[in-house]
Amino acid sequence: MTASTSVNVAFLGIGLMGSRQAKRLLDAGYPLTVWNRSREKAEALSGFGARVVDTASEAARDADVVILMLENGKIVTDVVFSQDVAGALKPGAILVDMSSIKPAEAQEHSKHLAERGVHHIDAPVSGGTTGAEQGTLAIMAGGEAEIFGRVEPILKIMGRPVHVGPHGAGQLAKLANQIIVGVTIGAVAEALLLAQRGGADPAKVREALRGGFAESRILELHGQRMVRRDFITKGRSVTHLKDLDNALDAAGRIDLDALPYTALTADLFRGLIEHAGDLDHSGLLIELERRNALVPSTDS
Repeated sequence: MTASTSVNVAFLGIGLMGSRQAKRLLDAGYPLTVWNRSREKAEALSGFGARVVDTASEAARDADVVILMLENGKIVTDVVFSQDVAGALKPGAILVDMSSIKPAEAQEHSKHLAERGVHHIDAPVSGGTTGAEQGTLAIMAGGEAEIFGRVEPILKIMGRPVHVGPHGAGQLAKLANQIIVGVTIGAVAEALLLAQRGGADPAKVREALRGGFAESRILELHGQRMVRRDFITKGRSVTHLKDLDNALDAAGRIDLDALPYTALTADLFRGLIEHAGDLDHSGLLIELERRNALVPSTDS
């Protein structure tokens, strides 16, 4: 699949991420049909050449490739099977699920789609709205290598796709990503809280650590949000908690009973959401302050 004008693509799920990914496909010249549960979000793409339809199955009907960017596995199952996307897809079509769901769910979906002659790739992403807009998403793909090769040109419009294994492996890679990101956010929050409580300037501590072994994108971006106390949502805590819970579920299915960092970080996110709401995931700092009975600083 290399000629954009000869491949009909449908995109289901026009949210913060999906809207930006779909816009990149339109800019690349792909004929694109879009659907979203709230039609007005999809309508925003009509001015860029997208065809907006009322149902998910209508979007899938003539598509060679259907891309999903939905909130969780339950919604993916509902859209694909209860709303009959699976029944609308023509034999030989490829469904690329870029949602973050359980590996077991991805495997189950691929099995049922294969019974209908439809191919499946699970291809969750990392990189947030900035990566979606700039086309720099990390894309972790599971499924048959030959099918991945057929959709790779489309995925490259949105980021850097890597085939990591069979069905469900993409979701495992995403869970690995979320463990690393979540645990590191917690480590940066603890470190800056310790520095501030001890009398050091957390902004200067962050600056001093840059370039050393502690350097990371988390220290760079999320550390800056903590210093500025800018917790406006860019990466949802609710979504991150869902992924960590999915990681613990996946671990249990393969007899990994001890993932202590993952379990502790999930507990921190649970506390943050319960007491402060669905803030940006850098807001773990707030939960650590609460657990230490500290009044947050108003300094920026």
